[in-house]
Amino acid sequence: MALFFEFLIQQWILAAALSTVIIMLFMHEVRKSGPSLSPQKAINMVNVEQGVFLDLRDVADYKQGHIVDAVHIPSAKLAERMTELEKYKNKPIILVCKMGQQASAAGKQLKGNDFEQVYKMTGGMMEWRNLQLPTVS
Repeated sequence: MALFFEFLIQQWILAAALSTVIIMLFMHEVRKSGPSLSPQKAINMVNVEQGVFLDLRDVADYKQGHIVDAVHIPSAKLAERMTELEKYKNKPIILVCKMGQQASAAGKQLKGNDFEQVYKMTGGMMEWRNLQLPTVS
């Protein structure tokens, strides 16, 4: 460990450059998958701009409870069912998964297929339930 710190001190320019590149890569990946919205902001966007919630969870989780009028396409089948989302191409699409982690990959897929307004809901359905927002089964 002492050698590592000695290296950092002697090669501080390399360490700073590496840190900068890692931060830039992280920021780029976050932007590619779309910005994050809180559940409250997501609700406002759906209501005001006629957006849609896209539920990416598997069938069992979806049946246990989902957001009213959410479109259900499991993340594993998103590529083959992309045509179902064509009518939402110019509207906000809010990606919802279990805890907010699977939405990034789906966001990249949608952005790659020219969907303009793709957002991730922070915390996913766990956060939705924690806020005691309504669900249907």
